[in-house]
Amino acid sequence: MNRVNIAVLGLGTVGQGVIMLLKKQKEEMKKATGCEICLKRCLEKFITKKLDVELEPGVLTDHWSEVLNDPEIQIVIETIGGIEPARTYILQALRAGKNVVTANKDLLAACGQELFKAAAEAHKDLYYEASVGGAIPLVGPLRQSLAASHLSQVMGIVNGTTNYILTRMEREGRAFDDILQDAMNLGYSEADPSADIEGYDAARKMAILATLAFHSQVTINDVYVEGISRVDLEDIRSARRLGYAVKLLGIARLDRQLIEVRVHPALIPLDHPLASVHDNMNAILVNGRDLGDSMFYGVGAGRLPSASAILGDVAAIARNIKNDCEGRLNLLDRRERAIKPMQDVETRFFLRLVLADRPGVLAQIAEVLGNHGVSLARVLQTNLREGDAELVLVTHGVRDGDMQLALTEISGLAATREIVTVLRVEGLE
Repeated sequence: MNRVNIAVLGLGTVGQGVIMLLKKQKEEMKKATGCEICLKRCLEKFITKKLDVELEPGVLTDHWSEVLNDPEIQIVIETIGGIEPARTYILQALRAGKNVVTANKDLLAACGQELFKAAAEAHKDLYYEASVGGAIPLVGPLRQSLAASHLSQVMGIVNGTTNYILTRMEREGRAFDDILQDAMNLGYSEADPSADIEGYDAARKMAILATLAFHSQVTINDVYVEGISRVDLEDIRSARRLGYAVKLLGIARLDRQLIEVRVHPALIPLDHPLASVHDNMNAILVNGRDLGDSMFYGVGAGRLPSASAILGDVAAIARNIKNDCEGRLNLLDRRERAIKPMQDVETRFFLRLVLADRPGVLAQIAEVLGNHGVSLARVLQTNLREGDAELVLVTHGVRDGDMQLALTEISGLAATREIVTVLRVEGLE
């Protein structure tokens, strides 16, 4: 086997990046795999679109059948994105005896189990390193190197756009909307930034990571999600005064065989490793019983980082083809674990409240919190205007559902003007 033929589905930013990098790294890929990687077909719906890459005659097509029914194509690279037609194409490719590489976090987070099962039944490879963390080698280690490490937690910054926004808000003291526009101008965010700033991009990635880490299928619907659109400058300043940074965190934990998986803005201590991850960088901390702590860090998205991860998967599959061992990583260990309801998750909280500035109000707030099992670790009070004061509170650990009941009661007090901010706090107390 001296030649492996591939097809690329979708010639958007990442798809064209794969072709660019393949041309540039052709000899390196040959040395790494022992065979020549040849681009035989490119499927593109808009066949007349202007491309940044030059293709050989006969390579470009808008007919899926020309890829599916070509027995010489051994690896299909899916960079279309979204659920359909990507799901159908991947399933049909696997059932036709082709291996698949995808960067499609949306599809894996929603339909991963169906795809993994199809790959196992076909005894073919389904690789997806680029779906989380761009070129950061994370999926491969979780599937292989860390498979026996009894992982208990995966926590990190898995969306570069939100990290860029929060970093610049803290560094420059500029408003959220201003920095978001800069992020869009720089290409860090799409024209519709909601998937980034509302946490859905990170949630899809955490569903994939939780599935890998805990050997149990987790979908996007299992992930609790909050975004950063309501985080303001005063939240960041108050957090800093208390010794914390604000980050959008993805958190997946295994607690007594229950999986908790969530994405939300959170305060972390300034000496925490994730607090020093700035701008559009990603970082993921993995903790295991035998591993201890390990951190993966790098650029989490972009044309060439994603293309690099995809070609790494292509190289791995090409070696498998050459050695007749495809499908060896499919469904090796799957367990059915329940998802812990968010109300049962225990965490700490950061609260900003505007209250009537009169004697006994703090004691009244503390009494309500205490009645719901919430104890206070830190309190800051700042006068806002005549008659009102801002109270900043940090709690000890509390069940999320109990905190929500306490907040409902606090919101109904005559002394409460506004509950401005409710954020969770991660890291050691």
